Amino acid sequence: MALLGFDVGSSSVKASLVDEVTGKCISSSFFPKNEAPILSRKPGWAEQEPSAWWEYLTAATRDVMSGRKEKVTAIGISYQMHGLVCIDKGLKELRPSIIWCDSRAVPYGEKAFESIGSEKCLSHLLNSPGNFTAAKLAWVKENEPELFDKIYKIMLPGDYIAMKLTGEVNTTIGGLSEGMMWDFKEKRPAGFLLDEFGFPGDILPTIVPTFGEQGRLSRQAAAELGLSEGIPVAYRAGDQPNNALSLNVLRPGEIASTAGTSGVVYGVGSQADFDPLSRVNCFAHVNYTPEDPRIGVLLCINGTGILNSWIKRNVAPEGMSYADMDKLAAGVPVGSDGLVVLPFGNGAERVLGNKDTGCKVSSLNFNVHTRAHLMRAAQEGIVFSFQYGIDIMESLGIKVSRIHAGKANMFLSDIFRQTLANVSGATIELLDTDGAAGAAKGAGIGAGIYRDADEAFSSLEKLATIEPDPAAKELTAEAYGRWKDSLNKEIK
Repeated sequence: MALLGFDVGSSSVKASLVDEVTGKCISSSFFPKNEAPILSRKPGWAEQEPSAWWEYLTAATRDVMSGRKEKVTAIGISYQMHGLVCIDKGLKELRPSIIWCDSRAVPYGEKAFESIGSEKCLSHLLNSPGNFTAAKLAWVKENEPELFDKIYKIMLPGDYIAMKLTGEVNTTIGGLSEGMMWDFKEKRPAGFLLDEFGFPGDILPTIVPTFGEQGRLSRQAAAELGLSEGIPVAYRAGDQPNNALSLNVLRPGEIASTAGTSGVVYGVGSQADFDPLSRVNCFAHVNYTPEDPRIGVLLCINGTGILNSWIKRNVAPEGMSYADMDKLAAGVPVGSDGLVVLPFGNGAERVLGNKDTGCKVSSLNFNVHTRAHLMRAAQEGIVFSFQYGIDIMESLGIKVSRIHAGKANMFLSDIFRQTLANVSGATIELLDTDGAAGAAKGAGIGAGIYRDADEAFSSLEKLATIEPDPAAKELTAEAYGRWKDSLNKEIK
């Protein structure tokens, strides 16, 4: 018996098959093997064909099941957040999906924020309407009115995949919250925002639980995937809440983090609070219920691993690996002898109030600093941007004491993870998991195969534990202070 999980990203779709009993991943695959195309017809636009996600998922599923005898008992879905999919009454998509990194809807969200008022938006939505799914639909309504009139339902990318699997059109509270369409105060869909944008109330799908049967695999989908008809789809969540689930981050004060091209710190709170400056975003976490709220607070830093890769391409000697860079940087003391790097060179940063400051290097001394200093200062700068966001989280009542992460990307670096432990004071646990495997276990919870998340993730393998180094605490705090002083000069 096995569980099947999908992680539908903007670069690929991954499928993982997880043994029910051991909790270990039996097989995994992803498609396409080269990065999936993103259509950008104008600057700031980003679209993908929903049908392409289904093609990739089909290929990944057939590959993952090739030669396997295990019976699939439940299916879970993780997906790229904030996208917009529009379908007609025949359940056919009407246009390409406007995905998460498309920025065309910003003026629509800002106008609604001003019209409705910041107090109501923040207290009911926990965010500004911003550039999220509802604002994307407002752009469609104004710029493609004939198409808008044909819309039967709107969906998030994961809702679309669930529809392709089951033929059912539904969504979750978490999905509505990430699109800015859930009213946390009234505990129902945000009718006031739909009215502001002029959307009909029946444009939203039926709400189903995040964990629980959301439909069963249809005969047509089963034939396409090479699976048995009737398998329950029992879990669905956006990629960042799902990453937190994959790391068993469900309780207030727990933190999940990733540090790839961009970086994320995702914390869990116990009350519907918000950042008045909207520098972090708040959504319904996977275990949110109106009676017992669990709020996921999401910090995203655009300039993370992309800075380290830039250093590798442009500063490191040809052929030097990331591991070799870390060894070279390790010879430089904590604080990089005063060298400061602000890692914000990958577009506007929400944590900085949507300012695009660019990457800055300051206090460079030609007689002191070497490429090794720049390598270390870059990693410290990335960590300090994380801590800057953690400070905001703590102002919302999330006490950070433990950070869970996969041992991948920047978390492979001793410098990165030790600096993060030192500046945050948190213990860091590195675990062996990924989003697709987490979605599979989420399906196991939803289908009742596991009693709860603790049972589902009891087999999580801990690869390393990093404790703060008392000897480096003061030096790291001083370096973070210099970093913040440099940042404040840029954003004041």
